[in-house]
Amino acid sequence: MIALNWFPTAIALGGILLSVEGFSTHIRLPLRSLNVQQIPKQSPIAFDAIVRDTRHLSESIGLLASTSATLFGRQSSTSTITKTKTMSKVAAFFTKMGMVSFIVSMCLALPVVLLPQALLHRLGLISRVKQQQLALSSGQICARWLLRLIPFCNVTVKSIKFDSNDQRNVQNSTQEPQPSIWVCNHASALDVFILLAKDLELRGEGKRPLKIVYWKGLEENPITKLLFQQCGFIPVEMAANAAGEANDYDMKSFRNLLKMTKQAFEEGFDIGILPEGQLNPDPEKGLLPCFSGAFTLAKMSKRPIQMMALHGTHRLWHAREDIGMTVTGRDVAVQIYHHPVSVDGEASVGSGGRRYDSSDEFLATFQAVVGEFATTGKDLDDDDLRAWLDGSKWRSLKEENSEGKQPAEGVETIASSNDTL
Repeated sequence: MIALNWFPTAIALGGILLSVEGFSTHIRLPLRSLNVQQIPKQSPIAFDAIVRDTRHLSESIGLLASTSATLFGRQSSTSTITKTKTMSKVAAFFTKMGMVSFIVSMCLALPVVLLPQALLHRLGLISRVKQQQLALSSGQICARWLLRLIPFCNVTVKSIKFDSNDQRNVQNSTQEPQPSIWVCNHASALDVFILLAKDLELRGEGKRPLKIVYWKGLEENPITKLLFQQCGFIPVEMAANAAGEANDYDMKSFRNLLKMTKQAFEEGFDIGILPEGQLNPDPEKGLLPCFSGAFTLAKMSKRPIQMMALHGTHRLWHAREDIGMTVTGRDVAVQIYHHPVSVDGEASVGSGGRRYDSSDEFLATFQAVVGEFATTGKDLDDDDLRAWLDGSKWRSLKEENSEGKQPAEGVETIASSNDTL
């Protein structure tokens, strides 16, 4: 009798989950970005973004629990989008159910886990910096454990380094962190959740906490407003737009951005920027045109840039509203790239970030390295990857361009740009 009584409840939950397409249009977490000069769309050297558009996540209520990874189905891992097998409808349904459960659970849990730090700060028992560090740590722990309890996707984390023999190593990051600006592609509203959940595994235990530059409009949503403000993330004013449309920034807000960036470095934080400037509506076709803001901040703050790349989140939650939560895969990969350095002509172990000589060089490297992995799920071959990361590929392209030779495949032009905000 008990089992029979639960049957109608299960049917009702199934009906709720079948209607989540409407829910998905309200929980958009696009990441827009700061950045000044946009490379023309026809140029292959284009990218730079931050936090974009979230619409009314708080409308959906309820905690949909899931206790077994087997409910979500298995999908064979392949490296490229075109070769990935289509999921069965049953596997896609349970994957979507798990994803919605995870998102709703995050919305319910975040106000609870962020409250203690806010109260301690208000009572004067901890400093503002400590409160922001604890808030960010709490958000990461919340995302990490909910992803373990509701494993709706398979996430692979890698840290790419080159050893002294030019051999590529894949390992977790254990190196002493240096103050850096982090850049990443942006293809799905899930990107924020995945990066929160996997930050410890991705960047290592001793990493500096990361402050994200985000679009001020995200504060219309109470959950994102709570998370971003409690963590001390840095807002930028920008007119609302749809994924793929040109960004219209309020240039007056950049003065505040520079001030808050400098303060964040002094207080022990790193800065995170998504160079595409918004959610990519067509990640299968490559990165969006990017902005040079990350380079500008790095130059003005004299900090190196470190690159990370995401692949596969769009197959769970696509940026285009006509696709939305139409699940076609559950394998996600995220990795960081340690730039090799040379000492007296000898290659040495990658030391993390790199200072670029120009915005053109940064944008071309971001396109080649992050763009390849974000689009196909594969890295460049080892020789090309190392050459881009250590700067030798860019130098050779400049030489070819100055000699009037045909640029290498994938780099049609070397765009000129303004390195100031």
